[in-house]
Amino acid sequence: MSFRPIFDAHLWDDVKASIYAKTAADVEFALRAPKRTLEDFKALISPAAAPYLEQMAQLSHQLTRKRFGNTVQLYVPLYLSNECQNICTYCGFSLDNKIRRRTLSGVEMLQEAAVLKDWGYEHVLLVTGEANQTVGVDYLRKAIQVLRVHFAQISMEVQPLDEPDYELLIAEGLHAVLVYQETYHQQDYKKHHPKGKKSNFYYRLETPDRLGQAGVHKMGLGVLFGLEDWRTDSFFTALHLDYLERTYWQTKYSLSFPRLRPAEGLLQPKVEMTDRELVQLICAYRLLNEEVELSISTRETPTFRDHIVRLGITSVSAGSKTNPGGYIVEPESLEQFEISDERSPQEIAAMLRRQGYEPVWKDWDAALTALSR
Repeated sequence: MSFRPIFDAHLWDDVKASIYAKTAADVEFALRAPKRTLEDFKALISPAAAPYLEQMAQLSHQLTRKRFGNTVQLYVPLYLSNECQNICTYCGFSLDNKIRRRTLSGVEMLQEAAVLKDWGYEHVLLVTGEANQTVGVDYLRKAIQVLRVHFAQISMEVQPLDEPDYELLIAEGLHAVLVYQETYHQQDYKKHHPKGKKSNFYYRLETPDRLGQAGVHKMGLGVLFGLEDWRTDSFFTALHLDYLERTYWQTKYSLSFPRLRPAEGLLQPKVEMTDRELVQLICAYRLLNEEVELSISTRETPTFRDHIVRLGITSVSAGSKTNPGGYIVEPESLEQFEISDERSPQEIAAMLRRQGYEPVWKDWDAALTALSR
């Protein structure tokens, strides 16, 4: 069981041509549809949909409020290490960047966690570079053991692992895993990942399958906008999500929307994605899928985040640091990328309340999840 045969049946150039061939009539048909298909999604992310953005935004707002109410979840990353064995053209942690590497000890993890707990967080996202010898399964297991008594839920965004490794970490208390394909353009993927385990396109592509088979509670998908055509990459993400929801129906899903930000790698975006286009994409995903969680990070500006929260977003990061030890242990260590929204979690929570939303500091209770299964 694997997404690979479905992926291989969809050629990038054919998908791209299909999206750009969509017309205003296709968009209007999609907007009227009671349940939208992947073909409707192509229309909603196409250039033809640009004049319909206000209508898409209103529908997205209505669907989000109907499913998620007036709550927005706050989340925060805890970077544990900038060690990495991969070369990635867009990342500050890339192996070819001559930087001082830093990996937190158990005591330092607790020091960082104390800051996040003081801010009110009950849910933490553990982030590392991809370095199996330094921050492999044993290190991740120890990190979960150290932190699980302090947080209601633990998620992670680390190197892809084998299914037995995920089973081991889930048994220790791992709640969710984020794994981004970066781009579904197979040929150019290799250009952006020339060395390291991450250069194996299909191993990364099939990571969500291994997660689903391991029984993870929730997984997050996404691509890095700026590497390739965002419309085509977004269709493949939607295709992947559709397969996963049908195959691993007990797992919950989230989507993130990272745009390429300045980093030590200094790669300039191949394709610029405007704010208006990002709004279009977020609304299109919500019109396609009323259940999926949509997340926006501190990569985006305060003004953009203040406005987008009403148009389909269900979770936002706040107070983020993208370097190991960045909260208190070693604030000056190298960031993975620059953030744009530097407001504190309290300021973000106040912004949400002004807009009529209730900030939620943790994911849904595990006990409630167990009852729903």
